[in-house]
Amino acid sequence: MDLFNVYSLFNVTPVSAHDCTIVDNKGHEYLDMYAGHAVVNIGHNHPKYVSAITEQAKQLTFCGTSMENPLQKKFAERLGKMSGYPDYSLFLCNTGAESIENALKMASFHTGRQRVIAFKRSYHGRTSGAAAVTDNPSIQSLYNRVHKVIFVDLNDIATLTRELETQKVAAVIIEGIQGTGGVHTPSKEFMQQMEDLCHKTGTVLILDEVQSGYGRTGKFFAHQWAGIKPDLICIGKPMANGLPCGGVMIAPQFEAVRGRYGTTFGGNHLTMAAANSVLDVLEEDKLMANALAMGEFLKEHIPASSRIKDVRGKGLMIGIEFREPVAPIRQKLLTEKHVITGSAGMNVIRLLPPLCITQQECYAFINALKAVL
Repeated sequence: MDLFNVYSLFNVTPVSAHDCTIVDNKGHEYLDMYAGHAVVNIGHNHPKYVSAITEQAKQLTFCGTSMENPLQKKFAERLGKMSGYPDYSLFLCNTGAESIENALKMASFHTGRQRVIAFKRSYHGRTSGAAAVTDNPSIQSLYNRVHKVIFVDLNDIATLTRELETQKVAAVIIEGIQGTGGVHTPSKEFMQQMEDLCHKTGTVLILDEVQSGYGRTGKFFAHQWAGIKPDLICIGKPMANGLPCGGVMIAPQFEAVRGRYGTTFGGNHLTMAAANSVLDVLEEDKLMANALAMGEFLKEHIPASSRIKDVRGKGLMIGIEFREPVAPIRQKLLTEKHVITGSAGMNVIRLLPPLCITQQECYAFINALKAVL
C-alpha cells in the first residue's frame, strides 16, 4: 500500500530534534522557524515534556471517557487561570479542526440558528464545517458547501452589522490572526465592535486561536490584545507540543447536554500529561514574554529589500510578503542555509518558530535571508 499522495514534501528526513534545531538522517542540522505549523511552542524535546510523557506511558496512556481522569481536571483548572478564563469550561477533543466543528455545533444549538459569518482569506480546517467556513473553494466538496456561510471582508464592520441585524446568524467565527490567509490581524476597533454586535444580536462569537493562541503573540490569546471576551475559544495545535490535542473553551451561559458532544481519544492520559507539562514550561520559562521580544526583534531586523512588500504580525507569528512567489526563496533557505520556513499563499513566508527561540537563532535566520536575497 502506498501513502495517499496529498502533501508536497521537502527532501529532508528528520530523525531527532532539540529546542529550535532539527537533525536529519544525514546528520545535518536545521533551524526550525516553523515549529510544525505552530505546534512545537515550547521547543523540540524539552526535558520536562519528555519526562512527563515517559512517566505517564509507564502507567497508563488511555482508558476512555467513561471514568474519572484527574489529569483533565488539573489541566482545565490551570488552563483557565493561565489564559484568564477561570469561569469558562473546557471540552477536550483531538485537533483544531475538531474544536471548530464542535464550536459551530454548540453555537447552532445555543441560538437555534443555522447561518455562520466567516471572513475572506480565513482558514479553519479541512473537515466538513471547518472547510465550509474556510475561504478556499478548492478544499470544499459539494458536501461541504451545503452549510450556510457568508464570507465578509476582514474589518468590514458595515457589512457585518447588516448581516447580524437580521438576527438569523448563529455565529461569527474569526481567527485571532489569520495564518494561512497571509498573517493578517483584525483591527482592535473591529474586534471590539464585532463583540458588541454579537452581544446585541444574540450571536455567538467564536475565536479560532488554534494557531495564534498559547502565547504565540505575547499574550495567551491573540484576541486579548483587543480586550474582548469571545463566547467560544477554539484551541489545538500547541496544546500538547506534538501529541494530538484540541479543545473548546466555553462561556458559562452554554448548557452541557450529555450525549450531544463526545470524543474517543480526546483528553486521554498521555495527552493530558503532555498538555500539563506544556503549561509548566510556558510559565516557568517565560515563553510568552520571549515570544513578544523575539518577534519584535525579528521584524525590526528583516533585511531591507525591494523584493519585500511588507512585514507584519505579532510576537512569533510573522508574515514576510514578497513581490514574487516565495517557493524558490524557501527552497534556497532550506537547501543552502538549512532553515525551515512556512508559507501563506504564493507570496508570503510565514514564520512560526518555537517560543524558546534565542536572539542568536534570530540572527541566524536574518543572516540566512540576507544571503539568499
